[in-house]
Amino acid sequence: MAARERALGLRERQPILVSPEGRVDPRLSECFRRSAFSAKAEGTQITYAPLYRLFFTFLWQRGLCWDQASEDDVEDWEDWRRRGTGNPARVGGGTWAKELAALKLLYDIAAKRGFVPTNPVTLPAPSDVKTSDVKWLSPRAFRLWRNVGLGGMLPSGLEDEGWRGRCAGRDTAFADLLYSSGLRRREGGTLLTCELPALGERNYYAGKVGQAVAKRAGYTFYVGHPALQRIEGYRMSTRALAVARARARGAYERLPDLRVVREVTRAGRVRWTGRDGRTGESTLGRLTAAERMRLFVDSEDGLEPAMLWLSESGLPFEYTSWTKVFERASDRCAALGLEVFATPKMLRHSMALRMLISLHNALDRRLGLTPAQRLHYEEVYGQVWLMVKDMLGHRSEQVTRDVYLEPVRGLQLESLLGDEDNPMHAEKIAELAARTGLILDAV
Repeated sequence: MAARERALGLRERQPILVSPEGRVDPRLSECFRRSAFSAKAEGTQITYAPLYRLFFTFLWQRGLCWDQASEDDVEDWEDWRRRGTGNPARVGGGTWAKELAALKLLYDIAAKRGFVPTNPVTLPAPSDVKTSDVKWLSPRAFRLWRNVGLGGMLPSGLEDEGWRGRCAGRDTAFADLLYSSGLRRREGGTLLTCELPALGERNYYAGKVGQAVAKRAGYTFYVGHPALQRIEGYRMSTRALAVARARARGAYERLPDLRVVREVTRAGRVRWTGRDGRTGESTLGRLTAAERMRLFVDSEDGLEPAMLWLSESGLPFEYTSWTKVFERASDRCAALGLEVFATPKMLRHSMALRMLISLHNALDRRLGLTPAQRLHYEEVYGQVWLMVKDMLGHRSEQVTRDVYLEPVRGLQLESLLGDEDNPMHAEKIAELAARTGLILDAV
């Protein structure tokens, strides 16, 4: 099968849509193989493919194939998705905007190739798209959610004797990484052990996000000492045990497409050898999520995955699985009567808000500004937005402002940035939580 796919020029992880009759339309495969779709980030492709399946199923129920869609069909689909009285899961403007972009992209490609006469997707973008639909976690709310939901503690702080979670060390370390660094789920979930900064005596450590797993382009991330320390604890305990069990079972020896890393150069080039003896190389930044899962390191004790996060079986952990881990943790908190929940994106947002507050305060101290003078230094605060933009890997400063300005809108900076003894400003974040209702806090 692999040889036939290569002969046809199919890309790795290229979407394949199968009709209810069990057939694959080669024209669709061509649209996915080499086009504006294949140039999209891997995460975007993974998001778009199920949207096509959903719309094509709607057409099939009307007796139509995907290439027979009309403008009326698209308008009926929009009406059903957003306002259908029998639809139990209607979507908002943001979700529909994403679906509209996905359909327009595919039919643009199909029209250029002559597979459809014209692009039937002519609807305008929705006007009710929110620029931000964000929730934040205060530091104490995050700690409560992490300790109870992922760590198996009770709300009282005592250990839960009925807790049966065996991956608490891994899960809490991953949550700390995202809360400290602001990495996206895919970025943090596909890290290789060689990409982790070396633990030392600093407050923050810098690392690199590869462009192949970032949303648009690679960038530098920063992770705090406590989070990196917890990751090292996971590597020496839970992860090491999982690797040892996998070696004992011979799990790694049975993997057919395994690549053994021979060298990682100072310039960030990875060289490997496959099972068939073939060699290959790539820069760290160009390794996709799938390629990272195939990389292994041959140490004195035997093979082990190059990926940081492993499943209980010792195999690389799919980054998409973190969503379920977080959902189970939030469900556990709810079952214990706690009104705290979290998603990977919420941890990223929370890091950005903390950094905005801390960097504003740090600049005030360094420049010796009084509250009155601070009002005349808007250009200084522009630098803060730029710094947070770079830390998050955002495309523009405006994106950062659109998302993170809302919780501090209407508050005077002097009431926000006054406590020099508390660099993370837990009390000020708690105050914002009470005032805005946008931040989850825990008393």
